[in-house]
Amino acid sequence: MNPDDFKYHKEHTWVKVSGKKGRIGITDYAQDALGDIVYIDLPEVDSTVEANTEISEIESTKATSSVISPVSGKILEVNEDLSESPEIINEEPYGKGWIAVIELENDAELDDLMDAADYGKYTEEESK
Repeated sequence: MNPDDFKYHKEHTWVKVSGKKGRIGITDYAQDALGDIVYIDLPEVDSTVEANTEISEIESTKATSSVISPVSGKILEVNEDLSESPEIINEEPYGKGWIAVIELENDAELDDLMDAADYGKYTEEESK
């Protein structure tokens, strides 16, 4: 189940907003499609990212995949636990498997993202 209080990007990333900060990760759908995750290239703290651009790469036993930022802003924090244990993303993509915390540059970008219901429909269509 996709959490209702998250916003979802068509590239299978999510953001959970709290004030001016957003926590970012990949969706359960994405981690399932990737298979066993073996490595993640974490973004740089203090770097600035644009919405719809790559912020990191994930390697799995099947493929290497770009992680696309759902929002623009400055990276405040990265999940260092993933350096040692990238499989946390497979186990808890919406919890301990978060990738970065970003300071939101433009709240209006959130309006371009899907809610949980819309993302559910989107992934159903995509998996047909």
